[in-house]
Amino acid sequence: MTVQSADRPSMIEFQDVHKYYGDYHALRGITASIRAGEFFSLLGPSGCGKTTLLRTIAGFEGISSGAVMIDGKHMEHVPANQRPTNMVFQSYAIFPHLSVEQNVGFGLRRDPRSEADKAKAVAEALEMVGLKGYGARAAHALSGGQRQRVALARALILKPKVLLLDEPLSALDKKMREQMQVELIKLQRQVGITFVLVTHDQEEALVMSDRIAVMFEGEIAQLADPETLYRRPNSRRVADFIGVMNFLPATILGEANGQIQVEAAGLGRVEIETNQAPGAISEGEASVGFRPETLTILYEGQTASDRETAGTIDEVVYYGDMTYYDVRLDGVDKPVRISMRNVFGRPVLDIGTRTRVAWSAGALVLFR
Repeated sequence: MTVQSADRPSMIEFQDVHKYYGDYHALRGITASIRAGEFFSLLGPSGCGKTTLLRTIAGFEGISSGAVMIDGKHMEHVPANQRPTNMVFQSYAIFPHLSVEQNVGFGLRRDPRSEADKAKAVAEALEMVGLKGYGARAAHALSGGQRQRVALARALILKPKVLLLDEPLSALDKKMREQMQVELIKLQRQVGITFVLVTHDQEEALVMSDRIAVMFEGEIAQLADPETLYRRPNSRRVADFIGVMNFLPATILGEANGQIQVEAAGLGRVEIETNQAPGAISEGEASVGFRPETLTILYEGQTASDRETAGTIDEVVYYGDMTYYDVRLDGVDKPVRISMRNVFGRPVLDIGTRTRVAWSAGALVLFR
């Protein structure tokens, strides 16, 4: 993730964008700005409208009302092939009967440059994506990761202002996917253009993006940088979708001096800062959320630096570097998930072990 300045100019603007397919309202008043030179992700479950929104940028889909602007210009009557964008599709759309260099140079067929200049541009694009020396290779002989790189080189050789990525890593295995995530981040920094990624993978969006728009049912539920989305989601729905979040039933008792007094199941009476409570606060039923890593299991001899409660370990899942514990807090029927790093000398606890659990005031988020 790169640090993005809020005063960077906008590259893409959505102004109250609506899209209907008959009676189906696919996009519902999208208003948002994507900055020049940032890695931006559209994240959400299947059917939320993220791919439709991406296709309105490309010009593959018209809009029913509103406006889409790219680099300050309205795109209403601009066809896809005249927009300053290019897209890498989920399927890569590689031509199997062509060589790597023929695939990469396909978009230069009508370019007025000399053949020598075109060949130089192809070579530079291949080197950019780590495929130097692969030009003569048959496209059908490439691995999945190599085909993805060819698709990137073919898109970037035309020097678009915006590169659109429609779930380009979904066909790769886990190890190659993680490798290509890093490669895409490096590539975006190298070329310096705006990348817009569509993905349903929360971890992928958090790893790669400067900012993320989380979408549900044709609307943007929250648009923020990855840390804000993870630490301070603005609704329970966003919190539940981004990573793992535990929820405990709670009752809001009142508010005083910037602190909200809450009675939370399993935790007892706690105080939560008002900036950790998105939305309006009033007395009544609510829920308290927290991430697995924000609670700590206290081992023998350890004392809590802040707050603690007690519980019993229901399940243990060992991942090598981490162990995930399902802990049933006293007075709570459903266990909560707690993650602990496996540092040297720290034992992995058994199912049924009674334990103490500690947390700090900043760990909790309050939802209505």
